[in-house]
Amino acid sequence: MLRKIFYILFVCLLASCGSSKKKAAQREPRKITVAAKDTDAPKREPRRVKKTAASKRSKADDIIDTALKFSGVRYKYGGTTKKGMDCSGLLYVAFGENDIKLPRTSYHMAEEGKTIRKGDIEKGDLLFFKTSKRSKRINHVGMVVSVKNNDIKFVHASTSRGVIVSSLREGYWSSAFIKANRIL
Repeated sequence: MLRKIFYILFVCLLASCGSSKKKAAQREPRKITVAAKDTDAPKREPRRVKKTAASKRSKADDIIDTALKFSGVRYKYGGTTKKGMDCSGLLYVAFGENDIKLPRTSYHMAEEGKTIRKGDIEKGDLLFFKTSKRSKRINHVGMVVSVKNNDIKFVHASTSRGVIVSSLREGYWSSAFIKANRIL
């Protein structure tokens, strides 16, 4: 009797193995077309946008773009390449590729530039954190990529998720925040 039960369970297990697999994602992107209403209205020429002083790229934009090129790169202590990076390595490389020298460690980066208030933070500023309860000094750094409605987004290399963009509103980062410095 016990043999029959094991035999039935074994057959059920084999039969169910292939049924729980997810379908493969569609390989080609979906194409959506919308037919325009045929009217006799005159055709308009596309509007041309004039370049203004506000549309010029700043040094901060260039550094942010360089840092964001590494999005998704895994965390590696002491790393400075696409094979792996740590938080200070990310900023060391991003600033370095834009001809600005920074120290290699977050603790020493915190000694550079001018300390600014949280309400005065702008994109390109560096944010410093103390993420370990045992450590008495700064051990993490990120760079501000945008400030909208008091929501400060920053790029950094997290030990669990690699190079990502996070918000200073997140409880973990808000409680670990120590100070902000302006380098540019």
